[in-house]
Amino acid sequence: MRAKPEDWWRVRPMGDGVTHIDEPHIREFYRCNVWHVRGRDTDMLVDSGMGVVSLRDRVPLVTERPLQAVASHTHFDHIGLHHEFPCRLCHGAEAHLLRAPTRENTFADKYVTDDIFTMLPPEPFACETYAVAAAPATRLLWDGDVVDLGDRHFTVVHTPGHSPGGIALWEAATGVLFSGDIVYDGELIEGTSDLEQAQYVVSMERLLALPVRVVHGGHFPSYSGERHREMILDWLRGKGR
Repeated sequence: MRAKPEDWWRVRPMGDGVTHIDEPHIREFYRCNVWHVRGRDTDMLVDSGMGVVSLRDRVPLVTERPLQAVASHTHFDHIGLHHEFPCRLCHGAEAHLLRAPTRENTFADKYVTDDIFTMLPPEPFACETYAVAAAPATRLLWDGDVVDLGDRHFTVVHTPGHSPGGIALWEAATGVLFSGDIVYDGELIEGTSDLEQAQYVVSMERLLALPVRVVHGGHFPSYSGERHREMILDWLRGKGR
C-alpha cells in the first residue's frame, strides 16, 4: 500500500517559533526531523527530509517567506529536498556531496529499502531508483559562522564524528540547539575510524559545555537541557572520559 502525497508530511508547532516537520510513514530510526524556524527577515529550514514528496507543494509554511535551507550534514535522509530552495547552506567539508550526491556518498544504497517505510511513498517512487537531487550550496558554513534571521542568530558548531561536515546550530539568546545527528535521544550512529571516534568525543564535549535549554535533534523527539547533559555524560563515561 502507498501513502497519498497529501498525507506524506506532518507539521507540528513546537514553540519558540520552531515548527517540526517530518515524514510519518518512515520508520522512526530512519525518519529525519525537519525544523522550520521563523525569523524577522528570513526563515530557516534545518534539513529537508528524504525528498520523495515535495515540501514546497505540500507544506505551505516553507514558501511563505524567504528561507535559508541549512544541511546539518549530507546523508540522504537530511538533504532530499534542498534542491527545492534557492538559498542552500552546508559546511564546507561536505559541499562536494551536496553538489554531486550519489546513492553511495549519501548512504542511500545502504539504507533505502522497502523496510524503512511503514507505508510506501506515492508512485512512481521505487527504492532501486531513489536518488538525491544535486543542490549546490550557495553559502559555505564554517565553525563559528552565524546564520542570521534578522532577530535570531544561530552560531554554527562544527560537530564531526557522525559525518565530516556535520554541524549543530546554537542560539545563545534562547538556549535552543539544533543538534543534527551528532546527538539525539536514540541510538547514535558513530564513525568507525580512530579519527572519527576522536572527533566524536570532541564534538560531544563542545555540546556539553553549552547552556542548553532545549534540543531539537536530527531524529527522535526533542528533549530538555537536563536530558542533554545526562545523555552526553553517560556517553562520555562509556568512552572512558
